[in-house]
Amino acid sequence: MPADQPWRTDDEKRTRASKRSQTKTQSAPKEVATVLMASTSYPSNESDWRGLFIRHMIYALSRRPEVSLRVWSPPGEIPHNVTNIASPHESEWLSRLMAAGGIAHLVRTRGASGLWQASRLMTHLRRAYRRETGLDLRHVNWLQSTLMLPQDRVPLLTTVLGTDMQLLGLPGMTSLLRRVFRRRRTAICPNAAWMAPELERRFGDIAQVRFVPFGIDERWFAVERAPTAPARWLCVSRITRAKIGTLFDWAEPHFTNGQRQLHLYGPLQEDVRLPSWVFYHGPATAKTLCLQAFPSAQGIITLSQHSEGRPQVLLEAMAAGLPIIASDIPAHRNLIQQGETGWLCRGPQQLESAFDALEDPNCNRKIGREAQRYVREHIGSWDDCAERYVTIYRELLTGVAP
Repeated sequence: MPADQPWRTDDEKRTRASKRSQTKTQSAPKEVATVLMASTSYPSNESDWRGLFIRHMIYALSRRPEVSLRVWSPPGEIPHNVTNIASPHESEWLSRLMAAGGIAHLVRTRGASGLWQASRLMTHLRRAYRRETGLDLRHVNWLQSTLMLPQDRVPLLTTVLGTDMQLLGLPGMTSLLRRVFRRRRTAICPNAAWMAPELERRFGDIAQVRFVPFGIDERWFAVERAPTAPARWLCVSRITRAKIGTLFDWAEPHFTNGQRQLHLYGPLQEDVRLPSWVFYHGPATAKTLCLQAFPSAQGIITLSQHSEGRPQVLLEAMAAGLPIIASDIPAHRNLIQQGETGWLCRGPQQLESAFDALEDPNCNRKIGREAQRYVREHIGSWDDCAERYVTIYRELLTGVAP
């Protein structure tokens, strides 16, 4: 890419192309559904990593002529044909919430203060839901954001991520959610298949449970790899004790001999001591990872013990042809085929075996190609993801599967 060419995401390019195409068309396709999407996370600008998947989701849905989309979310750039219906007061409050790390982080780390913020969030959501009328369907991200839905019959699609599964462990939460779901046609859509059986057990009699994987921005498939020496391994993660897991303990013997380097990207969200042998770069934009970090890397490593859904950064790395070394937790086990698209580790010896295998250039390329093929065939683009959601919208609106 020439140095003077502005950086644009594939979402922005496709949206501009769609706008030009619609301008030339005599009569645009008829809209069939007015959808309100609610999200407590959204990037404030193109360099903001927080809630980036929501941005991709909204841009992809905005390109669907059957959908008229409204959003309730923190402020940020949105497509020309989408309206953010948050009031100025709600937008300001949501911006502060994002700056503080998001509601899940506050509840996890701030005790009573975090619970108070969760209560305020519920109040804001209740007002927004009641204020916004004329809807055909609501698309709500995260289970907790459905708790304040009004007692109407508007169909609901709710996405489920890893932190939602922790929420289900709270006393009485399943009963509260069942009360919400039974009032309307509901689709519960986890972004990882491993969540589906538990969701089916709790809600399958009153809602449909459908695994809907998020998409991948096409930029990642275009990464051209040229790994450098010494071998550069990347960890891209929010930095908390659970997300780092056993990484520093298990990896230290392998990164202090000069043969390889560990480069860590992500926001420091807890007081975690970073070893001197770690190259820490702070939070990274998608542009930095795509154009600078991924091309020269040997692969991605994560030994997280966090309750993950389906880590988007791992999917993006696989799309770029990077092999993955990961802890053997459900989110990773559901994504990585051992020895084919990456390596799962239950202990230090398996980590050593992973380095031995994946630092062989032939093996690295083979596994990287297989990882890329898997993501392209089984995950696809954000437009593929939008197609999956629109199919479910139709089912909820008509009560009939296509």
